[in-house]
Amino acid sequence: MELFFRAAYAAAFVAPFATGVAAIIVNDFLIQDSLVLAAGGRKSQLVVNSRLHSRLHWSSIPVELTAKMKTFMTDRLYYHDSFLYDFDAEVREVADSPRPALVLDRSAFYPTSGGQVFDTGWITSGADNKLRVTEVEDREDGKIVHYVEAVKDFKPGTRVHGQIDATRRRDHMQQHSGQHVLSAAFVRLHNLHTVSFHMADDYCSIDLDTPTLTREQVESAERLANEIVQENRGVDIRFVTREEAGKLGLRKVPVGERDELRIIDIRDFDVSACGGTHVRQTGQIGCILLRKFEKVRQGWRVEFVAGQRAVGIARRDFSTLSETAGLFSAHIYDVPQQAGKALDEVRSLRKQREQVLEELAGVQAAALLAETPEAQGRKVVVRTFSDREMSFLKLLAQKVTRAPGNAVALLATTSPQPAVVFAQSAGQPFDMGALLKETLVKLGGRGGGSKDMAQGGVGKTEGIDLALSAAAAEISVSGNG
Repeated sequence: MELFFRAAYAAAFVAPFATGVAAIIVNDFLIQDSLVLAAGGRKSQLVVNSRLHSRLHWSSIPVELTAKMKTFMTDRLYYHDSFLYDFDAEVREVADSPRPALVLDRSAFYPTSGGQVFDTGWITSGADNKLRVTEVEDREDGKIVHYVEAVKDFKPGTRVHGQIDATRRRDHMQQHSGQHVLSAAFVRLHNLHTVSFHMADDYCSIDLDTPTLTREQVESAERLANEIVQENRGVDIRFVTREEAGKLGLRKVPVGERDELRIIDIRDFDVSACGGTHVRQTGQIGCILLRKFEKVRQGWRVEFVAGQRAVGIARRDFSTLSETAGLFSAHIYDVPQQAGKALDEVRSLRKQREQVLEELAGVQAAALLAETPEAQGRKVVVRTFSDREMSFLKLLAQKVTRAPGNAVALLATTSPQPAVVFAQSAGQPFDMGALLKETLVKLGGRGGGSKDMAQGGVGKTEGIDLALSAAAAEISVSGNG
């Protein structure tokens, strides 16, 4: 007797299970493993899948094959029809933890794979038991896991109805088919190959294997890709052996040991192996809009959107530009020029402000030094401001301690952000960093610095004046010592 067991996803019919010799084949396009037991005799064939799984007479099958045949894999309906949004199935596994989940015998839900994100939708059983499918995962054993909000009243054997979020599915088809067209355009025009594809909620990207990429190359690829979309070329899906695939001129030969491959053929433009969901005609992609490109470690990344997603983003961009143009009382095409002028004015005003603050700090430092009496060969300037930034305090402290003579500056501000700055003239014996830390302990702040200058933020404004007075008193005591 000779028995062949080839595990995969689906099958079409059941041939009689003959006495003596049989070939048992689960037949589909992605072959996972095989098991061969040899003996003598004649042959007949039995083809099974998960739907026929329960109808087998297990007592007629050798024990060596029973366990392997009872391990099913989910029949993936989206492989054959990306536009299938409703289907019926049977629950095979139920999980309560770590996340509620269902495994079905067949499913049209696409799991995250190959750069494409998962479908969402609903699974219902009866009129009142409807679960939201929040994520779909592809397990290594070939089963598709549907994560749901809860699994109450669901158990193995329950008949259910699945409904795909059609809007999300159509968007994913447009993005993924758009990626095939765009990647092929980069190859045809510039021999730049895609090494990875990523689909996010609001954008997609491809990484190109190239050390350089120009704007002209990007724009020409976008132009060719949209020409292919407008020509509404057919997109065919078929299954071939690996040997046959090697003769088709695939844009990228997949790595792996699968005997059969799923081929996405965009007529006279691109042939690729892919397990994702795709449109039937390139016209259904709508359009392909390239957003930006940037250098990354492995080459260059090109960000794009397609279909209705591209329309939505173009509308958002136009609205943003229109609002910006309104602020400048200009046309949207004049926004870059107007923004450039505004930035130049801001830089000029910032420079003028810095000059004014520099002069103000100099004048204020002179006034503070003039009104502060000298004691023990130095002047200790203590002042709290109610409306100064820390940057001004630092500038003022520098002016005070760099003026002729010896000085110590103990400065604070209560607004907009409470802060303190301590500084001393070069050669003075005190440690401003240590003194600041002692002060911040009282005020609930954090900071640090060097022997001659330190700064920190303050957690509370209450007690700042007392804290500065205490610091000044410590300097006076240390100076006397």
